[in-house]
Amino acid sequence: MRRGVELRGAHVHYGPLEALHGVTLAAPAGALTVLLGRNGSGRTTVLRALAGTVALSGGAALWDGRDVTGHTARARAAAGLRFVPDRQAVHAGLGVTDNLRLAAPDGDLSPALDAYPELRPLLARRAGTLSGGEQRMLALARALLARPRVLLLDEPAQGMSPRLATRTYELLRGLDACVVLAEQRLPRALRGPATGSGRPVLVYGLGRGTVVFRGEPGDPHLPDA
Repeated sequence: MRRGVELRGAHVHYGPLEALHGVTLAAPAGALTVLLGRNGSGRTTVLRALAGTVALSGGAALWDGRDVTGHTARARAAAGLRFVPDRQAVHAGLGVTDNLRLAAPDGDLSPALDAYPELRPLLARRAGTLSGGEQRMLALARALLARPRVLLLDEPAQGMSPRLATRTYELLRGLDACVVLAEQRLPRALRGPATGSGRPVLVYGLGRGTVVFRGEPGDPHLPDA
């Protein structure tokens, strides 16, 4: 049974500094979960803890109800988890086509190019020469090609035009996957009710390594609403 990903009483340390102070949250498989918070709030560390790229110093990480705290990031990726960080999310020295092919061993790039046709004229370019928004498109397209069961994204639309950002959020809301986003503010495209196959949105607010809010986009207590 698909239940999504969770942290229970999670603590994370970076050297002597504690970044997460017993964080408990659940990202259901049937919703799009947004982690809101300013820089230093812990939202990126939550993504890294779920992805396994930082170790918990206390608490547990779960996936579909199973404890995966001891599973490496590589093992979680092999099981279908994809993490798109806010920086260095593409192979800058490779071409755009080669970046996509790494995520599509069968060679079929059409799902990525259908989602982001703007990448077609860029296929011959080296990824490191793309603009910030173009690199975000490429990183998301690579993740889509992997057909992830869990998709974790840190500010996915950073650098994109408003039109492209709106399309990106609509695309993520319609994915058949457990999707977790980290954002400084709730994107306008996620504030409205779900339509068609779109999933409901669950919001967690974080501050100084703790959960300070849990609710829906229409909640009047939503951070920075």
